[in-house]
Amino acid sequence: MTARPNVLIVMYDQLTPGALGCYGNPATKAPHIDRLAAEGVVFDAAYTNSPLCTPARYCMMTGQLPSATRGYDNAAYLASTVPTFAHFARAAGYRTVLSGKMHFVGPDQLHGFEERRTTDIYPADFGWTPDWRAPDERIDWWYHNMESVTGAGVAEVTNQLLFDDEVGFHAVRALHDLARSADDRPFLLVASFTHPHDPYVARREYWDRYEGVDIPMPAVGAAEVDADPHTVRLREACAMDRTTITDDDVRNARRAYLANISYVDDWTGRLVGTLDSLGLADDTVVVLLADHGDMLGERGLWYKMNFFEGATRIPLVVHAPSRFAPRRVDTPVSLVDVLPTILELAGGSPADAVEPLAGQSLIPLCEGDAEARTVVGEYMAEGSCAPIVMIRRGDLKFVHCPADPDQLYDLAADPHERINLAARPEHAETVAAFRAEMTARWDLDRLHAEVLADQARRRLVATALRSGRFTPWDFAPRRDTAEEYMRNHLDLNDVERNARWPR
Repeated sequence: MTARPNVLIVMYDQLTPGALGCYGNPATKAPHIDRLAAEGVVFDAAYTNSPLCTPARYCMMTGQLPSATRGYDNAAYLASTVPTFAHFARAAGYRTVLSGKMHFVGPDQLHGFEERRTTDIYPADFGWTPDWRAPDERIDWWYHNMESVTGAGVAEVTNQLLFDDEVGFHAVRALHDLARSADDRPFLLVASFTHPHDPYVARREYWDRYEGVDIPMPAVGAAEVDADPHTVRLREACAMDRTTITDDDVRNARRAYLANISYVDDWTGRLVGTLDSLGLADDTVVVLLADHGDMLGERGLWYKMNFFEGATRIPLVVHAPSRFAPRRVDTPVSLVDVLPTILELAGGSPADAVEPLAGQSLIPLCEGDAEARTVVGEYMAEGSCAPIVMIRRGDLKFVHCPADPDQLYDLAADPHERINLAARPEHAETVAAFRAEMTARWDLDRLHAEVLADQARRRLVATALRSGRFTPWDFAPRRDTAEEYMRNHLDLNDVERNARWPR
């Protein structure tokens, strides 16, 4: 492998690691992901820094927390002045390409990517801005509800399947184009799928792969734990208490979720197989990750938007057998570590960043370093009424919100987070230390005020831009058909020769 390898990032949406075979789920049929994990470096304590699509992706792209970029929620605008890993890679001489979802909001739909092969699946405007002035108000037209669970099952065509078919096709084609190009720069390609994100609906081909398979049910039912205030808010925000969910609903939703993992696993296999067939595999670092997880009925919760393990842990695999020996890493890491990792792979260092980064490169851990690290998270979107912050260090996870009682979990002794230790006298010193650290890291009163002000600005702008002629920000892929295939201003011999690989 060269000093500056190609990088292929395969990103999944709402994929909790506990649903994968390489993380211990025997029911899931994802042989391509399992093979990459067996040959690669698997991070067993990888986390999102914010358990929602846009904030999580901004963390990954910028190496910064939402409070630093104002990436608070799914309608949060990322300023074009904020450097992303695509900017850093491109400045280092990489060709940067995106196929699929990144949930950018605002008129800049590239943020450093030189090419974008597809549009996005979700809107680029401010329409999905939450309103903390009315935290108890449910916004029906875009908030989650339980139809994804009660309607789980089989369909050959869905909005998500149409999108991911396009993502996979264009990602494979991008690899073909990159291999044949006269441009000899190394590449950074992101193939970002929207599955296994709800709705929990799968094609018959994948649904049938789980016929007769014992689908694991939630380990912790809603009645087995005391609901914390944020859980209560989420149940209201997502209309969970307005719908009766049966065991069959849960089983069907989980079966479709696993089926959709098999679907994106097939695309993963095709992408990696394309690298191999083009002779690029030995010089390409493949990174598998997700933006956040999915509760899948644990504690009676679905989707994400909280700091419990199901929603906050993510799969993370770095596959580069010629560079890193296979191993498992139990050090806590997170999405903000992706930018400094790409920076190092591209031949740079954190010192090249314009301002201090919230993350650290994963390369030392891939090489066997056993250093201790701390992961922090922030959540400031729908279902919350004030900033919620998380600190994960060693086996402990501390969650704080000014509106709620603290939460403290020992994940080694209590992996399902059944027992909140925060109010127990024997843990008073630990809680005090975490609170002191939290106070040093965040000014939550100021952050609360900033979120409220930012929400107000975006709601005003959204209303104004919907008045009169609407000009969308959604990305429209550019395609010059006059330069595709064979045209009479081109030499047929050159076209056929240059389109072939190997030549």
